[in-house]
Amino acid sequence: MGAMGKHSTDVPAGAASPELPAAIPALAPTSAAAPAAAPSPMPAPSDEAERRRTLRNHKAFVTGLLIVATMIYLACRWVEHNPGGDGVVPAWVGYVRAAAEAGMIGGLADWFAVTALFRYPMGLKIPHTAIIPRKKDQLGEALSEFVGENFLNAELITEKVRKADIPERLGQWLCQPENAARASHEVGRLSANAVRAVDPADAEAVINHAVIEKLASPEWGPPAGRLLEQLIEDGRTEPLIQEALRWAHRKAIDSGDLIIRVIDERKPIWAPQFLNNIVGEKVHRELVSFTSAVSNNPDHQARHAIRKFLRQLATDLQEDPTMVARMEALKEDIMGSTPVQNAAATLWRSLSASLIESSEDPESLLRRKITELCLQWGERLHSDPELRASLDRRITGAAAFLADNYSEEITSIISETVQRWDAAEASEKIELMVGKDLQFIRLNGTIVGALAGLAIYTVSQLLFSF
Repeated sequence: MGAMGKHSTDVPAGAASPELPAAIPALAPTSAAAPAAAPSPMPAPSDEAERRRTLRNHKAFVTGLLIVATMIYLACRWVEHNPGGDGVVPAWVGYVRAAAEAGMIGGLADWFAVTALFRYPMGLKIPHTAIIPRKKDQLGEALSEFVGENFLNAELITEKVRKADIPERLGQWLCQPENAARASHEVGRLSANAVRAVDPADAEAVINHAVIEKLASPEWGPPAGRLLEQLIEDGRTEPLIQEALRWAHRKAIDSGDLIIRVIDERKPIWAPQFLNNIVGEKVHRELVSFTSAVSNNPDHQARHAIRKFLRQLATDLQEDPTMVARMEALKEDIMGSTPVQNAAATLWRSLSASLIESSEDPESLLRRKITELCLQWGERLHSDPELRASLDRRITGAAAFLADNYSEEITSIISETVQRWDAAEASEKIELMVGKDLQFIRLNGTIVGALAGLAIYTVSQLLFSF
């Protein structure tokens, strides 16, 4: 007996080609397209074993029923050719023979129809048989067109999306704290996996191109001069000057021993020690007095000199070629240094580790903020009709845009995947998926055929026996 195929319980008895529409849905792929002649999608081993056992049992039962019909037919024919001693064949034999004969014919015809879907019946290359292996690519294209026309058209999709009331359901769902926490968990998990999936070499190349190279490409002098000039105009340099002077005053207070030691190292040989100490103490007092005066007097001449120096520096950085060249030399030294050359790798390692840790830690600031945002957004969606209407328009618009512009690309996945399946293996797997259902076609063919044969024989007896 031939093997069986996938979904169809509506195939007429004795017909091969009408099984095509029902068999087409079986070709929908369950995984992404693989290279040419790729194996077809396979169920789990336990599921496949169970399906094989079920298919085998159904085949055995239906085939057994066909054998029973055949044996009954042969027994009736034997009785008709070997009547009893009176030479009269009982009338009931004809009715039983007609029913068995018609059931046998119906069962054989439906066996042929079902088998013709998946292979050549008994190996005979009869036209319009082995339909799925021979027409696999055409069936994939037909299924692709069917899905595109009936499921991925903009009007149908937007209607379904609008009826789904996604914004209202989303708002109600996000209002629940446990759901907001779950959304935060999923966002964090996705973010962590996305960061892990990034190739460090690619990330470093992006950082180098977007940051390091961009930082090194322009001249540093003019931008630095403009920045300093703007800081001076905004008064932002005064706090820096004040802090620097306070630091200098603190250092001057603690520099007494250093001053005396320096003077001692540079004194003439003949100078007495007490004189060095007096001079050192005098220098220290004067230095402390000077730094105190500069630090406490905003109008001190030293401060004016510092301000004048900064303004002149800002101008030179923008206009003086010598100063610009010095800045460029400094830039070359900095950008060529080992720390800067390794900055991209160091930055990505630190950034990626921080992102992964924050994404996976439910108590991190990032995860808490995501949870808070989910709750806030859910409350707004739940209470703001205008926001729900706006989001609904965007969702339906996006769905319509995808259907109008990308339905062919989406449905082409079906046809391309089916084309890459191995024909024999795909036919076998499809048969395994729905072979049990197709056995009922054979069962129905045998039973309905027997009843039809009995009815025809009965009517003929009523019409012509009197």
